[in-house]
Amino acid sequence: MTNEEFIKEMQASAHTKCGGEVHLKMHELSQEALRITAEINGSYHEPAELRGLMEQLIGQELDEHFGLFPPFYTDCGKNIHLGKGVFINAGCKFQDQGGIFIGDGCLIGHGTVIATLNHGMLPKERQDLIPSPVHIGNGVWIGSGSIILPGVTIGDNAVIGAGSVVTKDIPANIVAVGSPARVIKSIYDN
Repeated sequence: MTNEEFIKEMQASAHTKCGGEVHLKMHELSQEALRITAEINGSYHEPAELRGLMEQLIGQELDEHFGLFPPFYTDCGKNIHLGKGVFINAGCKFQDQGGIFIGDGCLIGHGTVIATLNHGMLPKERQDLIPSPVHIGNGVWIGSGSIILPGVTIGDNAVIGAGSVVTKDIPANIVAVGSPARVIKSIYDN
């Protein structure tokens, strides 16, 4: 199975069986992600070097305004899609098998977790995986320590307050905070 076939399968699948071909490919990609993130996190790198390592990890060319402060963690890497001018602060963890799509000019705060997988609810299906992508619009600011759960879409220019747990979609131009995150105001409110 190629990386492209894996991503297509994860986008089309509602349920990935433990031990199946897709699951085994996921483990293969995890090993590559562990190797590259160990390089990213293991010593100092100039910004251009970090960008190059991230390009290897996600398989996408990044613009010169991409920024990353390590450490950074992911258990796949190949289903992360980054817009222009994205900044990812230290300690972020991306579980990207289900797909993480981050728009232009986004700021991802320290220690943010973005998850795209759930497990089967029934005990006999607990090892199975249910992928669901996360979409983050352009110009979004996600505060430190936030958790973005599978299937969530965050609209353009939204602000997610530090420590929030985003369980549902957040509209564009909105400030949302808390656990679970709730809308408190428009970014245009004084």
